[in-house]
Amino acid sequence: MAMLTVENLEASYGAVRALHGISIEVAEGELVALLGVNGVGKSTTLKSIMGVLRPVKGTITFEGQEITNRSPEKIVKRGISLVPEGREIFGTLTVEENLRLGAYVGFKRDRYKADLEEMFELFPILKDRFHQAGGLLSGGEQQMLAIARALMGHPKLIMLDEPSLGLSPAMTDQIFRLIVTLKERGSTILLVEQNAERALEIVDRAYLLANGQIEHAGTAEEIKRKVDVASVYFGDQTDADSCEVSL
Repeated sequence: MAMLTVENLEASYGAVRALHGISIEVAEGELVALLGVNGVGKSTTLKSIMGVLRPVKGTITFEGQEITNRSPEKIVKRGISLVPEGREIFGTLTVEENLRLGAYVGFKRDRYKADLEEMFELFPILKDRFHQAGGLLSGGEQQMLAIARALMGHPKLIMLDEPSLGLSPAMTDQIFRLIVTLKERGSTILLVEQNAERALEIVDRAYLLANGQIEHAGTAEEIKRKVDVASVYFGDQTDADSCEVSL
């Protein structure tokens, strides 16, 4: 049984239909990517899973229980965390305060210190920046903080929305290495990423979206064989997802 199952999902922004009946699955321990150019429905899919956007049709099932249209708070408590596009850390709060907020679901004081030490192992820079305001961190450091904040809640499924967006090549390499490390530690990950060629180097399976529909699905190797990803899907990256009404 898949950990996450999305069936025939349709979603709209007012009169604009963003998703046209997509279906995806993520098994426990898998690293699965949603790929496509800006505006094809990648972020909309994650927002629908998180309950931020109410789907028009379709069902979302997590660990055998339907979660369609549940509130984001209830979905977080069920064990799903989202690292949003643009990171959305609390810039006026310190690194420690951001991490503490991430641990609010089922907070246990005796486990909190151990969780912090685990985050410092994964993200050593956060220990150095522990008492600094989040807004003073570099873009890459903020991305690390956003991921660490999500991990503090012990999610069963972590969803990453464009984690390499706006980062330098060196920092992008570091973020991708981190994603691989999380998978090796047993995390289940649903990754939205515009850098398809890099994503296909690390994922187990991928779905390629176009115009709110899935056009190709398969293992990373199958996708590489089927599709000239660079030229067909990713030749035009002139628009930013943040300017797409997050379709």
